[in-house]
Amino acid sequence: MATSPYFAAVRVHTGNGKNSSVLPTLTNTGNLLAGATMRVGVGFLLNPFSVVKAQFESNMYAYQSVTGALISITRQGPSELLRGFLASALRDAPYAGLFIVFYEGIKRETYSIFPTTSSGHAAVIHSSSAASAGAIATLATHPFDVIKTKIQVRSEDRYHGLWRTVRTIWQQRGITGYFDGASLRLSRKVLSSAIGWAVYEGYLMFVRTRMIH
Repeated sequence: MATSPYFAAVRVHTGNGKNSSVLPTLTNTGNLLAGATMRVGVGFLLNPFSVVKAQFESNMYAYQSVTGALISITRQGPSELLRGFLASALRDAPYAGLFIVFYEGIKRETYSIFPTTSSGHAAVIHSSSAASAGAIATLATHPFDVIKTKIQVRSEDRYHGLWRTVRTIWQQRGITGYFDGASLRLSRKVLSSAIGWAVYEGYLMFVRTRMIH
């Protein structure tokens, strides 16, 4: 995989030595495929917990505990545990791919304009790049998050299946219905991306520095 043209490293200078990013640099297609594959795989494994979370937090169900919700949903069959997975995959795959592509692109361009002079400067670049990428990817994929939640929570026939749910939301709310709760998800994703990626890249730079010395 690493030798394929999709994953071949792009030789672009992104900083000066130890204060620059230490992540392997892939092509945009490589970043897109790597991020999408990872998120869909993780989403499949965690989808049962996503269903439990959505229904337990909803006021449409009378679950007394998370354990009780899990047992009740499991008794309905395996299909219930995978409810909404297609919508989830359509959200997660583009999100992860777009995030990585924009994060690496914004970070690379920022490094070319403002070469790093310290680890603190690098952290600011990583944080702002991740926040920007998170905002773009979140807005682009939010409609599928709304669709996923409707499928997992609502029990009416009109919410059974991806296309039925898409049609129902359109008929009831129009285009704005696909962006319900976008501001809350946007604030959470932007903050978590900014903090998480700054810490992650900072840790990698710390480890690299220790290995060099």
